[in-house]
Amino acid sequence: MRTRTTRARKVNVITLGCAKNIYDSEVLMGQLRANSYEVEHESKKDDAGIVIVNTCGFIESAKQESIDTILQFSEAKKAGLVDRVYVTGCLSERYKDELSDGIPEVDAWFGTRDLPRLLKTLKADYKKELVGERLLTTPAHYAYLKIAEGCDRPCAFCAIPLMRGKHVSTPMEDLVKQAEMLVANGTRELILIAQDLTYYGLDIYKKRELATLVDRLSDVEGLDWIRLHYAFPTGFPMDVLDVMAAKPNVCNYLDMPLQHASDEMLKSMRRGITQEKMDRLIGDIRNRVPEIALRTTLICGFPGETEAHHQDMLNWTERMRFDRVGCFTYSHEENTHAYSLQDDVPEEIKKKRVDEIMTQQAGISFELNQKFVGTQQRVLIDRLEDGQWIGRTEWDSPDVDNEVRITAPDDVHLRIGDFAMAHIDSATEFDLHGRLA
Repeated sequence: MRTRTTRARKVNVITLGCAKNIYDSEVLMGQLRANSYEVEHESKKDDAGIVIVNTCGFIESAKQESIDTILQFSEAKKAGLVDRVYVTGCLSERYKDELSDGIPEVDAWFGTRDLPRLLKTLKADYKKELVGERLLTTPAHYAYLKIAEGCDRPCAFCAIPLMRGKHVSTPMEDLVKQAEMLVANGTRELILIAQDLTYYGLDIYKKRELATLVDRLSDVEGLDWIRLHYAFPTGFPMDVLDVMAAKPNVCNYLDMPLQHASDEMLKSMRRGITQEKMDRLIGDIRNRVPEIALRTTLICGFPGETEAHHQDMLNWTERMRFDRVGCFTYSHEENTHAYSLQDDVPEEIKKKRVDEIMTQQAGISFELNQKFVGTQQRVLIDRLEDGQWIGRTEWDSPDVDNEVRITAPDDVHLRIGDFAMAHIDSATEFDLHGRLA
């Protein structure tokens, strides 16, 4: 008979920020569970004696969300609803000295690579034999696979190297083992993440080995989709496209944050590339993999950005016709190279420029989605919502991209994590609508 877990042995983990933080929380929770802790992720109940907040410190809005969350649980501790509050992650790595003075209710602060120390504080052993085992926070059928930590790139606006350190690749054998364990437990899609996928292998193999890694992962039996996120354009290893074209379970999808299009802005951002070189790279990628969906991320309002720079980016994105675009306002971050520049674009102008980019992209996305109308698409089912089955094609990543909304007869039950064929009847800017084929 299972004994009831006491409040002192129950942990609620709160995750803020990007997929890399989700991965870190999953590893933490796997270790805690192996040490006989009962672990929940972002539980709404107040029965956990310990709360661990995994923070984001990337941009101002993310920092504020993290601080607000820490304060929320500090107040809960004052009210006796929790016994201990611990903070980890990027914000803690970067600002723990300043924050610890202002928020004394937090019992301890940990950085991005302090997992063994955090576990020791909880009187838990760091179990090396569990490397690769995680307690998934995503639905079981897809998972993030972090292939490297940190970044060596010199981008002027980015604080990631301050919080995550230099690039460190995870050995290929360990990643393949992780993939095999995940697939054995029901995972069908792996989303490869790192601050820079394309740098993978340079530190431990002395050459870029992303293509070899993807090729080896594609041989894992039962793995249906492999998706690539966060590729840096400079030095992009074109051989990974050959693997993408050859292996049916490597999605025709690439997330490549390009950040801007104006040569002057790209130089100031220290991106090491020009608009002409980006044009050539994108053309080469599309020639190698004609069916590829390209996702990019852009920044509006970098110091010195004029209306002419912005118009250059608008014209360029109209011409490039990316399948997916994310756009953000510039955040002036301490200790970055750009912090020495004057943050001279007013916030309302930054937001206006973001709106213009995203309005333009909505029109492009609407036009691109019309090509799916009347076709049949293989869809991975993510959830049931309002009587419709919601899924994704291989050209869409969870949470950030398009979805397929499928109407099915009441007597037909699809399983989450299974594939289904959908006939697409209509399309909007960000969704496809259809029925079971």
